[in-house]
Amino acid sequence: MLNLNAITVRLGGRTILDRASAALPPRSRVGLIGRNGAGKSTLMKVMIGQLDPDEGSCDMPRDTRLGYIAQEAPSGTATPFDTVLAADKERAALMAEAEHTEDPDRLGHIYERLTTIDAYTAPARAARILVGLGFDEEMQGRPLDSYSGGWKMRVALAALLFSEPDLLLLDEPSNHLDLEATLWLENFLKAYRGTVVVISHERDLLNNVVDYILHLEGGKVMLYPGGYDAFERQRAERLAQQEAARAKQQAEREKLQDYVARNSARASTAKQAQSRAKALARMQPIAAAIEDPTLHFGFPSPPELRPPLITMDMAAVGYDETPILKRVNLRIDPDDRLALLGRNGNGKTTLARLIAAQLAPMEGTMNSSSKMNVGYFTQYQVEELDVADTPLEHMTRVMKGATPGAVRAQLGRFGFSGERATQKVGSMSGGERARLALALITRDAPHLLILDEPTNHLDVDSREALVQALNDYSGAVVIVSHDRHMIELVADRLVLVDNGTAQPFDGSLDDYTDIILRKADGSAGGGDAPRVDRKAEKRNAAEWRERQKAAKNAVTKAEREMATLAAERSRIDQALFDPRAATGAEAKMTTSQLMVKRAEVEKKLEAAEEVWMEASAALEAG
Repeated sequence: MLNLNAITVRLGGRTILDRASAALPPRSRVGLIGRNGAGKSTLMKVMIGQLDPDEGSCDMPRDTRLGYIAQEAPSGTATPFDTVLAADKERAALMAEAEHTEDPDRLGHIYERLTTIDAYTAPARAARILVGLGFDEEMQGRPLDSYSGGWKMRVALAALLFSEPDLLLLDEPSNHLDLEATLWLENFLKAYRGTVVVISHERDLLNNVVDYILHLEGGKVMLYPGGYDAFERQRAERLAQQEAARAKQQAEREKLQDYVARNSARASTAKQAQSRAKALARMQPIAAAIEDPTLHFGFPSPPELRPPLITMDMAAVGYDETPILKRVNLRIDPDDRLALLGRNGNGKTTLARLIAAQLAPMEGTMNSSSKMNVGYFTQYQVEELDVADTPLEHMTRVMKGATPGAVRAQLGRFGFSGERATQKVGSMSGGERARLALALITRDAPHLLILDEPTNHLDVDSREALVQALNDYSGAVVIVSHDRHMIELVADRLVLVDNGTAQPFDGSLDDYTDIILRKADGSAGGGDAPRVDRKAEKRNAAEWRERQKAAKNAVTKAEREMATLAAERSRIDQALFDPRAATGAEAKMTTSQLMVKRAEVEKKLEAAEEVWMEASAALEAG
């Protein structure tokens, strides 16, 4: 379907893509991943023809219909519903022609074609897509200019999905979505009939939707079968093999260098030394598998405070004397980890601003510890960074009176050490800017961190680093995020913001996800809702959770066993490859014993993989 043939792209004197080659299978769903700044968006621009490569080509069938979101969000007085319908250009043109043509033969051809392309069900399909992305019936009829940029991008996404291109290209589509819309999008993409290439840093989306991972690193691409977890396992094994080969090569280089140094001056051995020197020059170095040392988050620990930090009693909050939330009862202690759930527009950010004391309660009471310091992160802070300044200048400005060492230390906690502290913000990636914003809001070691969509523009590795830092942080955390992986690993309390109030959610994130998906399934149908046996529903839900828990445990156990066996196989391969470098039990085995052992390990690994596949299938099937 799509072939990348030795693509090279140079921008500003820097090589972004270096002879990148891959063949994407027809009707595949491919996750394009890589570190921030690796060149993912550049590669996608090559795919859609917006950027011509310096070398190489991107080939696909001649009549392939491409679909991607333009950089400019739609605007004007048209409604979201009309904008989505207009995305099917053939249907729109035929409908317009049908209203004006007087040729009965042409009119017959038009109606025949409209029937072929299923044009008469288009309004229902458009409405379903908009509902899935958060637009109720009333919202579908408002003018586009009444919406914020984020909601306009949802309309652009809805129009793209409605147009059903043969090759669907998506660049971080969930950045403007809430958890509910992200879940709907996942289900839509899983059933999509064309080829999909999606740039995403959402671990769950990559695991649930894609069947291939295209990893971009160092200007090269490599295609891995499976979702993100499968990619991580395969890549870890490949890097282990690469590191073993590099260590062997380094030992060989040192041996050759030593021989050349000792024998070059002797007439009797000069020729052999010269031969080895040539072999040394021809030896291509194998790169070391080194992780990025700048990938780091470190939140300073706050001084201890007695609980509670915040208590709310029947609080109401809103704007212009109009409450958005009422009857809010909430307590936050110094070690609390809360995640706010609910659709965008229900009041999650409003509640976060109340907690941060940016809004005062209209009714009821809110009491806060007088010594409490709050760090509040939003995407607006990222967008408002001065692009002409450096991280060092930003931090020096907000840490007035602090020593240069203290300023540098705070920047270093977030990976801005040495020259990185003096680079211009304008040259930084979105992920780097987000790290800088987090460094700025935590400079005073806050007792409470409020993070409103902190993972937007962070790559997968950066998200993992942020999760680790939050788990190491000793203060309280309130998160608003559509990243389920982050919520599951960080939050221990869920608060549902819905129906004009905020209430504790009595259940897990899996329970909430199940509710959302069932609602989405229900909204796809029509007619009156059937009466529900609540006891039976609750019992079935409990049984489903038990099945899911058992399947998850089986998947986790199989993954651990696979990792252990893969590591053992790598040690055996290394011992076979270089017996002198062998360690442990493998060092005492003969070659024949190692071969027998390897066959046993391979058989166990195949069995573990079979268990993993069965458990994964059970998990997906529910």
